[in-house]
Amino acid sequence: GGGWCNNATTCLERKDTRLGSSKKMLTTETFSGMFHNKAKYNPDFHDWNRIKVRYCDGSSFTGDVEAVDPKTNLHYRGARIFRAVIEDLLAKGMKNAKNAMLAGCSAGGLTAILQCDNFRSLLPATTIVKCLADAGFFINGKTIIGTNHIEGFYADVVRTHGSAKVLSPACTSKMSPGLCFFPQNMVQYIKTPIFLINAAYDSWQIKNILAPGVADRKGTFRECKLDITKCSAAQLNVLQGFREEFLRALTGFGKSPSRGLFINSCYSHCQTGIQETWLRNDSPLLGGTTIAKAVGDWYYGRAAFQKIDCPYPCDKTCHNRVFD
Repeated sequence: GGGWCNNATTCLERKDTRLGSSKKMLTTETFSGMFHNKAKYNPDFHDWNRIKVRYCDGSSFTGDVEAVDPKTNLHYRGARIFRAVIEDLLAKGMKNAKNAMLAGCSAGGLTAILQCDNFRSLLPATTIVKCLADAGFFINGKTIIGTNHIEGFYADVVRTHGSAKVLSPACTSKMSPGLCFFPQNMVQYIKTPIFLINAAYDSWQIKNILAPGVADRKGTFRECKLDITKCSAAQLNVLQGFREEFLRALTGFGKSPSRGLFINSCYSHCQTGIQETWLRNDSPLLGGTTIAKAVGDWYYGRAAFQKIDCPYPCDKTCHNRVFD
């Protein structure tokens, strides 16, 4: 995860941070939730080889520009990074994998959607390959003042990084490439089995798509964005409208059992890499099922899972985030 940069200025701002340089990244990573190596905490995937792929390109690994900007020395080559990482892993033994899953959260969740079929194509035909997107289903929603803020932002990301040639051609043949960065417009074309985990009140999307600073200049949504329990009745009504818009965006996902869906009504963002939301005795539940069990059942074909939660605040199992 780690958002995106949409022009030379914002990409330069990331260049000397962990989102743009491996020199600035943490030297250690926590492996919990779906990365945990103990069966008690991660029954279905604890004995897998687990790899965390660092994110440094600002385009959800879709950039592919040959020319280097002489003024900034910026390289927009996320798609090449992705391919190089996968080729390196294949050479290290992934070519012998019986099972593989491309998973990610936030901008990494979007990567798992956009690169799903590509990932499948790079692995042997004998490997069972599936994809999982956690908090990666960013919708083309309007702001609280009715503007298309995220649509313009994604169009700039795709233009800056030259992402068009990497995005689904089935989608880009029908609409502008920027719109094909939105999962709702291209998820129907994905052939590989895929599971979506998302909060219907995704805290990042509420803060950055529904009520970004540019649409909330007086800061009326500030307290609400930091803590959903501080939202007024009128603000909650707006959030319920966002949920309805989110659920409408899912209509192209379809009902195939090869596709999993765990849409809860929590105020959160990313729920698979954190133990408390993946699998613990007080983890979020949908139909009495934890995220860990839903994903495991789906991956191994034990049971299909497609569930959407009732509206906030009905779900008492939620871990609603509170921001500082």
